[in-house]
Amino acid sequence: MRILLTGANGYIGMRLLPQLIEMGHEVICTVRDKERFAIDKEMRSQIEVVEIDFLNEVVEGKLPKDIDVAYFLIHSMSSSTEAFVEMESKTAENFNLYLKDTQIEQVIYLSGIVNDENLSKHLWSRKNVEKILSEGPFHLTVLRAGIIVGSGSSSFEIIRDLCEKLPFMITPKWVLTKTQPIAIRDIISFLTKVLGHKETYDDSFDIAGPDVLTYKEMLYQYAEQRDFKNWILTVPVMTPKLSSYWLYFVTSTSYKLALNLVDSMKVEVIARDTRLQDILGIKPHTYREAIDMAFKKIEQNLVVSSWKDSMISGRFKKNLEKYIQVPKFGVLRDVKKIQIDDPKQVLKNIWKIGGSTGWYYGDWLWKLRGFMDKLSGGVGLRRGRTHPDKIYAGDALDFWRVLLADKKAKRLLLFAEMKLPGEAWLEFRIDENNILHQTATFRPRGLKGRLYWYSIVPFHYFIFGGMIRGIAKG
Repeated sequence: MRILLTGANGYIGMRLLPQLIEMGHEVICTVRDKERFAIDKEMRSQIEVVEIDFLNEVVEGKLPKDIDVAYFLIHSMSSSTEAFVEMESKTAENFNLYLKDTQIEQVIYLSGIVNDENLSKHLWSRKNVEKILSEGPFHLTVLRAGIIVGSGSSSFEIIRDLCEKLPFMITPKWVLTKTQPIAIRDIISFLTKVLGHKETYDDSFDIAGPDVLTYKEMLYQYAEQRDFKNWILTVPVMTPKLSSYWLYFVTSTSYKLALNLVDSMKVEVIARDTRLQDILGIKPHTYREAIDMAFKKIEQNLVVSSWKDSMISGRFKKNLEKYIQVPKFGVLRDVKKIQIDDPKQVLKNIWKIGGSTGWYYGDWLWKLRGFMDKLSGGVGLRRGRTHPDKIYAGDALDFWRVLLADKKAKRLLLFAEMKLPGEAWLEFRIDENNILHQTATFRPRGLKGRLYWYSIVPFHYFIFGGMIRGIAKG
């Protein structure tokens, strides 16, 4: 089949794509920016990539006519706390317009469980998108899921952060809300098995794991599964805003996502029917099994995708290529270089920077800077990195965004997503004479930006000097 995959570089899309290729389908991926589509060369050679932003006006002729099935995996919950309903509606309407001149037969939409009478803004928007898509020129199959548990998923990473960083928690009353989590592996099974399955046309289905749990029970079971104890005290006084700040400061989530998540966490997300399990012959995994499978992926360094690599997990929302050319004029720089003996090892060191490896010098200072960034509303250091030694353009790396990761050219270029009075780049490059170049570039915004730079110059002397020496060690 010829399959259109929207949201191809999202958390679900990155996991679904290799499955579709393995099944022998021809896949056309739509992304907003080709430069940050983080897949290897072999996989890219097997697919077609088209740049489309479904929020913009429709451009005729962008998509091939001979599309059989399309996946709609686009959402805007992390982009805005106010306008995401309008954004999601516009996206769905434009999606329908793009497909009106194709031979499309089926569209598969991953939505949320919307059985509660009092839906959150996010879940209402998901239901509204279903309505818009149902008016399109195709048969619609809707899969309604609750919390997705898997390595790199926002829900899993939030639970992990809360349990492993806070052995004692004072939590808001929404932790007593019931939900029905589902393993990411089961999500992918449902998404692939409804493909071309006519019994699922023009219908919607709840998909969920077998366990109905409160969020509090999920936190307790996570700790038990990881073989430690936690204590949770529930209080009724936390407002949604306070709850959002609580999630934002303790976990790696952005404030916008935290606010929308808290709004949805007040709503029970429980499946009402299991028809699709019987139709497709799928037996979903338990919550504990989903946790175990997630950690097997983490321990084997096989995390395929992470929600934190999305552009909307930070402040950087523009095209990558605009920032790859580091400015030369009107900027302030810290330039260091050092002769190296083992360029292969040094390149490995560069590719492992950040996350659990750290920054090779003064890690406590980097953590302090991350904490200060979090206090000022930035991303902090908690995003870490998806893989310990693989980097792709577009990846989040602590409070940086990867602009360029070219091992052949021996160059790594990062752009700062921390809160700054200006714009900052950090570049590592090994030249043909085996000299490691490390350049920090800052383009200040007004007097405040220049005062900021000169106030931290003394720290740069130690931090950047120690960092390049640490990286240069074979």
